[in-house]
Amino acid sequence: MQFDSHKSIYLQLVDLLCEHILTGKWPPGEKIPSVREMGALVQVNPNTVLRAYDYVQQKGIVFNKRGIGYFAEENAVDRILELQREEFFEIMVPQFFKAMRLLRVTPEELWEKYTKLTSTTES
Repeated sequence: MQFDSHKSIYLQLVDLLCEHILTGKWPPGEKIPSVREMGALVQVNPNTVLRAYDYVQQKGIVFNKRGIGYFAEENAVDRILELQREEFFEIMVPQFFKAMRLLRVTPEELWEKYTKLTSTTES
């Protein structure tokens, strides 16, 4: 895994975990890799993986069965979408609108680009 130097490694692991749950690689209710397995898989210290697992557990995305391992919560997809939407509207949208203002991009220009992009991806 290639890590971004602008974001904590454990948060990048959180993103990876969430992505695997959202894409169905680790479906809700299913066991996810152990802390050691994940550490070996992405080549990071197991303590870093544990920090990521603790974070997603606190957010209600995974749960731990003592002695058995970590599992994706049944409502993990809904929980991830809820959390990522919150982040999108609280962090990304204000940054996006600031960039629009600085670059003098009008809502009309934005809408034109949006409709072009979505019409080509739907085809």
